[in-house]
Amino acid sequence: MRIDDAFKALLRLDDGVLMRGAFYALLSAAAVFLVIDVRDITAMNAKLPGYDPLHRDQPVLPPALTDGVPTAPPVQPASPREVLRQAVKFELKPGGVLLAEGTIDPGAAGRFAQEIEARGEYVKTVMLNSPGGSVEDALAMSKLIREKKLDTQVASKGLCASSCPIVFAGGIGRMAEKDAVVGVHQVFNGGRDRPTAEQAMSAAQATTARVARHLDAMGIGAGLWINALETPPDRLYYLTPKEMADFKLTTEPVATAKKKG
Repeated sequence: MRIDDAFKALLRLDDGVLMRGAFYALLSAAAVFLVIDVRDITAMNAKLPGYDPLHRDQPVLPPALTDGVPTAPPVQPASPREVLRQAVKFELKPGGVLLAEGTIDPGAAGRFAQEIEARGEYVKTVMLNSPGGSVEDALAMSKLIREKKLDTQVASKGLCASSCPIVFAGGIGRMAEKDAVVGVHQVFNGGRDRPTAEQAMSAAQATTARVARHLDAMGIGAGLWINALETPPDRLYYLTPKEMADFKLTTEPVATAKKKG
């Protein structure tokens, strides 16, 4: 068939056939782009930090988000990363101080409750040194601390990040020493299985509401959790001493805490 014959045949097609052909072509192109988008979203989700306290490559201290630009923490924590990566351990120190050091792994709240039951009459203050971890366990630990009317503390160059500030909020008295490193960020799926976008959003919203309600019950200002919500899960927003005081995360000025120390 010559080119002019093909052109004449095309002209004989009615408008409906041409429109349907154009529609199916656009639909096919849209399907291709949809596959590409889904592939890109899946790859992006796979890069988010999953919760695995024993995974060697998991960043314990992600960079902070300050004015939209990642920066280093204000002070480097004193504890080695290997210590912070391990599942949280509890050690009774002199003066009624119970040190909780390490990642808040699933089941940490149960071990903490056993420790408080066994040493309850001796414990006055829970000292935290943790990069965070399980939100469920952090909430349970925080509630138990408030129920037992204990104080909480983060030592100088100690770390309290991610879900750890939730535990810290449970203290009746809450002290962050000079150069304590306290950071917050968004909650994220901590399991190895990746949920759909809808499931992830629903779970994040439900968890966010529970955390916000708990912090409000503990007397903590809403601004603390707003900073967390604005910070991606692979970043940390590091709180200044003034912010901690303004949000009522700490109950006394740093200068007073230093004198007592």
